[in-house]
Amino acid sequence: MGHIIAVSGKGGVGKTTLCGLLIQYLCENGKKPVLAVDADANANLNEVLGVEAGVTLGELREEIERAGIDPKYKIPAGITKAAYLESRLADALTEEDDYDLMVMGRSQGQGCYCFVNGIVQTQVQKLQGHYPYIVVDNEAGMEHISRGILPNMEIAILVSDCSRRGVQAAGRIAGLMKELNFHPKKVGLIVNRAPEGKLDEGTLEEIEKQKLDLLGVVPQDEDVYRFDCEGRPTVQLPKSSPVREALKGIIEKLDI
Repeated sequence: MGHIIAVSGKGGVGKTTLCGLLIQYLCENGKKPVLAVDADANANLNEVLGVEAGVTLGELREEIERAGIDPKYKIPAGITKAAYLESRLADALTEEDDYDLMVMGRSQGQGCYCFVNGIVQTQVQKLQGHYPYIVVDNEAGMEHISRGILPNMEIAILVSDCSRRGVQAAGRIAGLMKELNFHPKKVGLIVNRAPEGKLDEGTLEEIEKQKLDLLGVVPQDEDVYRFDCEGRPTVQLPKSSPVREALKGIIEKLDI
């Protein structure tokens, strides 16, 4: 069964960037193929990876829910909704040389994400045996954790910036996993965008207060910001990038 690595944290801390670089590291170090799952309704992991995403699970939800109501969405005659969904799920997997990407996406209208969440959970379970590693970029907050979408995760990586609020959010996610009786082999914190790669006393104090295991610190790097502004995939950062170097050291310590 594939090893599930879940990346979580509050919005804006750079977890998707680190998620993309983690996928890149695994592929470059013989851990392929990787299944990359963008489980954030505001999907942009594909931009970090530099690929065009196929149909999202949210768009499939629209097709199923609006079939027969909106002429834009039509299921072929003689096929059930369940059979049609199964046939379309293959289109929701963007296949690259070293990894495949599945994107949750968002629905166009109102409604609960239970249906899409259920597909994510089912597909991860179904595909787990085909990939040595599955890396899941979770949405900001605790939605997927609270819904138990990934109860079989082996490694939970919590990402924060240097702020106390970010560390507190990571602490809440770690606490929720305990409440839900999840038992990942490893739960740890990465602090991202640290000036000069260093943490001040206030941040360290909050990490200790939240009883979080600090996996490592990733420095602030203007190249990441510049790549984002220019629309360049973050995975194109040079190997000498301090961000890539720091993340490499963290992953090597995780022994994955």
